[in-house]
Parts: sequence; structure tokens; C-alpha cells
Amino acid sequence: MTNPEPPRSPEQRLRDTLGRLRDDRDAWVATASPDGTPCLVPLSFLWDGETLLMATRATNPTAVNVTPTGPIRVTLGTTRDVVLIEGDAETVKGADLPVADGDAFAAKFAWDPRKRSPWVYLRITPHTVRAWREVNELADRDLMLSGTWLARPSPAPADAPS
Repeated sequence: MTNPEPPRSPEQRLRDTLGRLRDDRDAWVATASPDGTPCLVPLSFLWDGETLLMATRATNPTAVNVTPTGPIRVTLGTTRDVVLIEGDAETVKGADLPVADGDAFAAKFAWDPRKRSPWVYLRITPHTVRAWREVNELADRDLMLSGTWLARPSPAPADAPS
């Protein structure tokens, strides 16, 4: 049996989470159809500091389940380092996406869904963000509730990599 690392402070956990949102490329995305049929898929994402931007075919269940808007869950990481995001998603056609957002997405992933049809973007606005590694972090896992961050990220230690 291994002993887990000591729990991170909420500020450190938020800093780690914001780093993952900035640097990670892929996430698991869960939606449900109106009849309750679940759908779980991996999608690439771009974080702009407030929302996640993803792309998928307009006909895929993930896009259909949030048309025109709908609840969504997004998970980053592994079972021992989880970021769980609950939010609302809206579909955005490539022609309706701000050019800077489309360009940033295309630059991060070296492909441009605006040039593919019938692809759409999903813009996800988080209202709840939770993060934990082990059971010792479960009690303080809430980082955002009702769209408001509960902590501010702590500054990185001088010797920490950025």
C-alpha cells in the first residue's frame, strides 16, 4: 500500500488545474440524449481563460445532444489526478466563431475545423470545477461553484518549472 502525497491547498490545486486547462490537449466529454442515452467521447480542446472550445461533426451525438444548448461534463486527467468540469455547452458554426478563436484552435492542433463540413464547435462555459488526486483531497475538491472560482492560484515557488 502506498501513502498518497499530502493534500494540495485549494490555491495550489487551482494553479495545477489552470495549468492543465492551458496545456492539456484532450478531454473526455459526456453528454446525454433527450431520452437519457449517454455519450462519452474524447475531444481536443482549447481553453481561453473562461471557456473550453472543442470541435466535432454536427451530426455526432455529442453535438446533437447539446443542440442548441445543453449540460455537459468534461474530464481531464487520470483517475488519480482528476479535473471534473460541469457546464453548459452551445454549438457554434465555424462561420459564427470569432476569427481569433478559430485561429487559436487551428494553431494548437494544426488543423482547422472551419475548413471541414459539417463540423461545429462546442463552446463550454464551466459552472462547476472540481479537482482531486487521492481521497485526502476529496473534502476540498470544489474549485468553482455557480461559475465563481472559490480560490485564487498561489504564486509558483521560485524553483518550480513554469
